[in-house]
Amino acid sequence: MNQQQWQERVIQIRRVSKVVKGGKKLSFRVLVVVGNQEGCVGVGMGKAADVMSAVTKAVVDAKKQLIHVPLTTSNSIVHPSSGRFSAAVVFLKPAAAGSGVIAGGAVRSVMELAGIRNVLSKQLGCSNPLNNAKAALLALRNSHER
Repeated sequence: MNQQQWQERVIQIRRVSKVVKGGKKLSFRVLVVVGNQEGCVGVGMGKAADVMSAVTKAVVDAKKQLIHVPLTTSNSIVHPSSGRFSAAVVFLKPAAAGSGVIAGGAVRSVMELAGIRNVLSKQLGCSNPLNNAKAALLALRNSHER
């Protein structure tokens, strides 16, 4: 797979700490969405002592979890679907051409990097970007398994 065709977008950078015998050990947790805007998208998470290493690990993790999404001629999803991950629920509905991506937060990034241009979405439950991104991936996976 060519390196230029993949786009990556950092969704969240968090500073996390682990309490050890000598005090607190700080590290960074990064959430990244990777896609080629032609129907392939993945979400990955990486943790390291510095941000750049965490981003690199997250991109590698996201490329391991790629899914393929069939798109219509209007760059929308095929069927309405929903996905649930933990307490996050994401509903997706196909939209008419010219509607645009009506989504927020992590779900919007997943849709844009998957190449979906016209979709309606609704997030219910928690507002955690990680859970919402994974719920959006499950909804996309469920949309073509009907």
